[in-house]
Amino acid sequence: MKEKTKEFMKKYLIGFILGVVSAGVIIVYAETYFPSNDVTYDNTKSGLSSTDVQGAIDELYGVCFPSKAGEQIIEDAGLEKDQYECRYFFTGDNPNNYVTFNDETAGWRIISVECDGTIKIMRDKNIGKKEWNPSGSTSSNNWARPATLNTYLNSTYYNGLNATAQSQIVVKSFSTGKVKYEDTNLANTVNNENSVKWDGKVALPTVSEFIRTNSNRSSCGTFQLMNDNHSACSRAGWMFTTEEEWWTLSRQSGSFSDVYFIDSDRDFSLISPGICDEGIHNNFDNPEVAVRPTLYLSSDIKLSGSGTQSDPYIVS
Repeated sequence: MKEKTKEFMKKYLIGFILGVVSAGVIIVYAETYFPSNDVTYDNTKSGLSSTDVQGAIDELYGVCFPSKAGEQIIEDAGLEKDQYECRYFFTGDNPNNYVTFNDETAGWRIISVECDGTIKIMRDKNIGKKEWNPSGSTSSNNWARPATLNTYLNSTYYNGLNATAQSQIVVKSFSTGKVKYEDTNLANTVNNENSVKWDGKVALPTVSEFIRTNSNRSSCGTFQLMNDNHSACSRAGWMFTTEEEWWTLSRQSGSFSDVYFIDSDRDFSLISPGICDEGIHNNFDNPEVAVRPTLYLSSDIKLSGSGTQSDPYIVS
């Protein structure tokens, strides 16, 4: 009788425990997947944007667990997280951010490591001079329409890359919003750029990326400061080059149909077309401005090398 009682109690106790555990699982599931409609999940302070539970989880996972290639770069180069977005930028006049890609030895440079594991790179040398878009075309500074340079980069240029390189590129959202030349707050510039997105494979760097790769933040940390201190700024950022003028993806704000490009001089001011040939310019139909393609490498890639010009990162 005692043995039967023990067996009964054992089964009852196990059943009770399983019932409690099951109930607990149901409660957790309900709280995770059926949030109150009155709750907003605000991730903006960390540079993230999702307002739903699953989106917040996905973004948090990307922050905490970047790709192995991204982790390697962040650790080796001592990169710090950007204060405006969940990205890690290479800064200074000549950081170790050289990459061999498309069989071009040290022919590319890393702009940033993204929290989703992708890596944004830009060609170190230009691929020639081209109009951003022809004069008189509809929405002449609308990259997504598409602009002629958009079509060229995502067809003729992309198709000319080798098969391995093409497989390493991912479609991503590029920021194409309009920015203010006189802006004294870089957060505004970043937000304005991010207000309009275009999804594709190959594009151009933005004005804020040009500013954020400059290590002299006190003198060069905003659009206006870059203009005021152009001589000092040109010596503190690796994107600057004296050999060419090159296009950005950023458009001028307001009713203007202008596109900024980086001048080969040390003057970073915006001058209207036809008045002067210096500064961060707008002439979208200027055929004398160079092109430096920009793209995102997949989070699945592997890297070897140290990132120096003599020992660049090799993508595999």
